[in-house]
Amino acid sequence: MKKNVGSLDRVIRWIVGLFLLSMIFWVNGSWRWIGLIGFVPLLTGSLNWCPLYSALGISTVPDAKAEKKEEKDTPA
Repeated sequence: MKKNVGSLDRVIRWIVGLFLLSMIFWVNGSWRWIGLIGFVPLLTGSLNWCPLYSALGISTVPDAKAEKKEEKDTPA
């Protein structure tokens, strides 16, 4: 797994994940279990890898952006 989640993206994922998980404690009714979705951004932020980013060819890692730009600029 090649890293495709940069540091700012990682922080945002952690904040969103913790917010969603907190819904379990402050929302009543069946909607509270939607908070379990918070595990997804926490996991992808922890691993620095997002399967959706991989499928779409997206990367927020600075070095990966530079590599892709060089690949596009190099004539074949």
